[in-house]
Amino acid sequence: MPLLSVIVPAFNESKTIAHILAKVAAVSLHHGVEKEIVVINDCSTDNTEVLVKEFVDKNPELSINYLAQAVNSGKGAAIRRGIAEAKGDFVIIQDADMEYDPEEFNALLEPIISGHADVVYGSRFMGSKPHRILFFWHTVGNRFLTFLSNAFTNLNLSDMETCYKMFRAEIIKNISLRENRFGFEPEVTAKISRIKGIRIYEVGISYYGRTYEDGKKIGWKDGFRAIYCIVKYGLLRCK
Repeated sequence: MPLLSVIVPAFNESKTIAHILAKVAAVSLHHGVEKEIVVINDCSTDNTEVLVKEFVDKNPELSINYLAQAVNSGKGAAIRRGIAEAKGDFVIIQDADMEYDPEEFNALLEPIISGHADVVYGSRFMGSKPHRILFFWHTVGNRFLTFLSNAFTNLNLSDMETCYKMFRAEIIKNISLRENRFGFEPEVTAKISRIKGIRIYEVGISYYGRTYEDGKKIGWKDGFRAIYCIVKYGLLRCK
């Protein structure tokens, strides 16, 4: 049976981690695809680890690989470790908050299973699914970063910064990734764009964004880092 590896990087997500793991576990994938969950605890200082271990103990029938980082290294570093540990034929990133709905997995899987795509991005800016209305300048920033990335990669993505990126495992495992924080998004986009013959698709997804009061972590410094990474990996084509 084909296997989807769901990589869940988590840092201080005690409010939501058990809920998101339950939602991932509950998803029934089409075409007989099975799933494994790879949780990477990025040295959380709350009780994220306790809650993950409780979930694992209560659900012994699930395939869950729990990994703990020795030091807080950032989302990108956690994702890299998850990719290295993933055993699936396909890989998707799932944030530990509740902004993205795992029920969308099948929408991203479909172009890959049907043989059309190697990579699928879930776009928050296309389609008619629900989107929480939040920050104007975040939206402007996301669209600007996508525009800048597209200019250097010659892609026409509508949402480069989306969390939901699904890959054929042999594609993502053969890319050398370096960014430790939120620079993962522009870096991986730039590097997959350079793969000869790569087939990249987008599908519209819902988005239940959270505020900083809810625990949102990305800030303006990450925006500047994203610009740096777009230039570094897109324009300068650094490895």
